[in-house]
Amino acid sequence: MEGKNIVSVTERTADDQKNIPHSGGYFFDFDVESIHLSLDELFKAGVHFGHKHERRHPRMDEYVYTYKDGLGIINLKKTIDKLEEAVQFIQSLVAENKQVVFVGTKKHASGLVRSAAERCSFPYVTERWLGGTFTNFLVMRRRLQYLNDLDEKLSSGDFAQYTKFEQMKKAEEYQKMEKRMGGLRFMKELPGAIFVVDIKQNRIAVLEAVKQRIPIIAFVDTNDDPSHIDYPIPANNDAISALKFILGYICKAVIEQKRKKKEVSESNKNQTGKNVE
Repeated sequence: MEGKNIVSVTERTADDQKNIPHSGGYFFDFDVESIHLSLDELFKAGVHFGHKHERRHPRMDEYVYTYKDGLGIINLKKTIDKLEEAVQFIQSLVAENKQVVFVGTKKHASGLVRSAAERCSFPYVTERWLGGTFTNFLVMRRRLQYLNDLDEKLSSGDFAQYTKFEQMKKAEEYQKMEKRMGGLRFMKELPGAIFVVDIKQNRIAVLEAVKQRIPIIAFVDTNDDPSHIDYPIPANNDAISALKFILGYICKAVIEQKRKKKEVSESNKNQTGKNVE
């Protein structure tokens, strides 16, 4: 099947996305160790730029340092504090083997969000949010299983007995489903949290997370209402440089936590082996 850049589901670990090939993108071979959180780095990335005063949301005033030429300037000290809070929470979820769904459907953000999620081995949504993803999860899980089954059959040649037209229709069905929900295909249960790049663009995702009591981590720009966000990160969510920096810092934290977890696991195995001897 042309354009298919993933391997058969039988070659993957269903409960852990770490074996899924990375589609590429900015974070594919990015050196996350090069990211260091500081006021200077946030400033260079343009994280401090908000929206014009007339577009401000009053509930974001606590995160605004000042207004310059009518433009909101985000208090980067508060960005650091809130980003650290969010990162610590994400690391706690990783320690508990829970997933975080990355959501970013804006054109300028979708590629970065997908690349970051894949680097972290987390599920993601970069196309339109499908209503009921959380609130009707039993149905969604069945659709995801069907997608996985379809992938396996296409890859193994089970549809070879069908006519060329039927094979083409199955391939088209797979490609359509893969585009819309492929990033969630190994989400077997509701996630430990959802991370949203733009809460206005993805309002339905936020509402579903609230309804299902799923903690929400999100960028909040000066025109956003942070009321329903459990871990708001005050930041410019329009600048690609700002997205790269914050997503990169989150990737770094996740990778470090997984490394620590692996080291502890291996240490425990070695200690168990010594005790047996």
